[in-house]
Amino acid sequence: MQKLTMKLLREKLNLSQRQIADRLNITDQTVSNWETGTTHPRLTPKQTLELCKLLQVSLERLVEVLEEPSMNN
Repeated sequence: MQKLTMKLLREKLNLSQRQIADRLNITDQTVSNWETGTTHPRLTPKQTLELCKLLQVSLERLVEVLEEPSMNN
């Protein structure tokens, strides 16, 4: 079974890094850094809830996903 990552969730929903970034008012490079584990998200509560909506996951699931970077998968 493949590990669920932010990148997999994003791709499953046909979202680009740019689309996520635009909705959160951040750069697409920031999203890329999250997906590779280079950095961890530092979001406002509003941005966190928006990311949950975009990725169609609960807050609890989002935390689990963000703890498991895709490492360029």
